[in-house]
Amino acid sequence: MLKVSKTDLEAVLLINPYVFEDFRGEYVEMWNEQLYRENGIDIKFVQDDISTSSQHVLRGIHGDAETWKLVSCLYGKFYLVVVNCDKESPAFGKWQGFTLSEKNRAQVLIPPKYGNGHVVLSESAIFHYKQTTYYNPKGQFTYKWNDPELNIWWPVKNPIISRRDEFLDKSLIAK
Repeated sequence: MLKVSKTDLEAVLLINPYVFEDFRGEYVEMWNEQLYRENGIDIKFVQDDISTSSQHVLRGIHGDAETWKLVSCLYGKFYLVVVNCDKESPAFGKWQGFTLSEKNRAQVLIPPKYGNGHVVLSESAIFHYKQTTYYNPKGQFTYKWNDPELNIWWPVKNPIISRRDEFLDKSLIAK
């Protein structure tokens, strides 16, 4: 059983896969093309990636104009932010936050032209995502995590960030 819910952002979906649990532990089916298709998600993924981070590491806001992503937390807990980065959209800059964890097993489906970033809330976390295109660094856009134009609320005040996330390059914004 798969529960798919709309979010406040157009085309962004919150997905709760079925979790079977008994005295041995739990079993979760993270992707089943047929089951997801039956629930209106007819997307072909070509690459899976993970990143591991320590507490208070913040990654993002990154995205591109072509890729759908299915994001989940395999271990730990993080706060995920999804932002409409399409300058042509009347909803440009609108964002929504989600808490993903190994306990809730929730997934978020992110369409092209939306950026995403996350900050780790637990001691460490494993961020997993499936994507519909192969990684193309030249097609990426990046927003600074605390860009005043986006006014995103983050649950940490002084995150640990990379050099890429330190600077805002508005020339790389999705068009």
